[in-house]
Amino acid sequence: MEGRARRVSLPFVGMIMVVLVQASNMVVTKMAMSDGLNKYTLVFYCNALSSLILLPFPFIISCRSGSCPPLTFSVLRKIFLLALVGFGTQICGYAGIDYSSPVLGTAMMNLVPAFTFILAIISRMEKVNWKSSSSQARLMGTIASILGALVITLYKGPAILRSPLPPSFVHPRRLLLLPSQQLNWVLGGFLLAAEAFFLSLWYIVQAFILKDYPVVMNIMFYLTFFATILSGLLSFIMVRELQSWILKVDAGLIAILYSAVAGVFRVTLCTWCLKKTGPIFVSMFKPLGIVFAVGLGFIFLGEKLHLGSLIGAIVIAMGFYALMWGKSKEEEKTIEGSGTVDGSLASSSHKIPLLQNKASKSSSLEAPLRPTLSTAIEHHPLLSRAQADLRPKVEDGLDFHDSPKLGLLNIDLGMELELELRTE
Repeated sequence: MEGRARRVSLPFVGMIMVVLVQASNMVVTKMAMSDGLNKYTLVFYCNALSSLILLPFPFIISCRSGSCPPLTFSVLRKIFLLALVGFGTQICGYAGIDYSSPVLGTAMMNLVPAFTFILAIISRMEKVNWKSSSSQARLMGTIASILGALVITLYKGPAILRSPLPPSFVHPRRLLLLPSQQLNWVLGGFLLAAEAFFLSLWYIVQAFILKDYPVVMNIMFYLTFFATILSGLLSFIMVRELQSWILKVDAGLIAILYSAVAGVFRVTLCTWCLKKTGPIFVSMFKPLGIVFAVGLGFIFLGEKLHLGSLIGAIVIAMGFYALMWGKSKEEEKTIEGSGTVDGSLASSSHKIPLLQNKASKSSSLEAPLRPTLSTAIEHHPLLSRAQADLRPKVEDGLDFHDSPKLGLLNIDLGMELELELRTE
């Protein structure tokens, strides 16, 4: 009993820390940009630091594994496309937070499963039975998430929670000379929605790349390397002041270092929680980021909580959980269907003589092969390791035969982490 409670409580605390780190990263970034840090140089320095952190991994992987697939020009071209999509995600995300709020940013991140579901249907990675309750739940969840995003963006409403201390360091920002903060909020909401869309597209593109080149750490290094080049070119065009490139010991430097360290910590801890519990458990904590963003923004940014933000966040969270429920039901049906194939064949063999003969022949042929296969698996290092790696995944009740569909369960970094577990 104690062991089971410990297995559940530790991932529970771990996922709370993951969501807290993500929300705090948005708040720290907002503080740095409000203090004068340029968002383009912020993206460039974050990508450059991430590239330096990931630089040793391609050499370590090549030394440890001699069966690493070759990195062809075709794969590099796809990784560059993935970096281009990821770079657009970063720009939209930082710009959206700069002109709105971390609360809006965390709320819009719950649109990722809705957009991923739509893109998966368009790209024919997902087969949907509209007559089933699970598919209808996913459709209604998608519609509810989009409607909630429109509410939280277009309707701000009266303030229902005010900070007692007005912020002394956060100044109103103007985008494209817009006359009011309300228009900045609306445009920031659309930018954050675009970030969620690009992130969903990033998941889809990455799933295709991992089929051809399933070495996650190498992909992440080249991804951040190409993103550094793209962000550097855009920064040199958009930022002409030399002062904006000089880093000082202030909120800007703290934001860059915190983003890099927090990103590594979040990926590592989320990977561990994903391995222990599965993608459904990891995904269900996503709406909790809205609560953390409200609290941190209230304390450190002096932000107000408006009625429109509360209503929109609740609608988005309801749509998010409806999507997750529908996806979990489809996964359960897939697992049950794969488990009943042998049973249906056996029951049909009693009615159809041809199937009965084939079933008896296959059983008679399979029986002498079982000891040989077991011996081969035990004595072959690669097969025994694969058997050990697959056993906890099967016990978690997950279907690993369709990686794109599995990826749709994981939000933010969940999909690439799950696929990384398969390639270790």
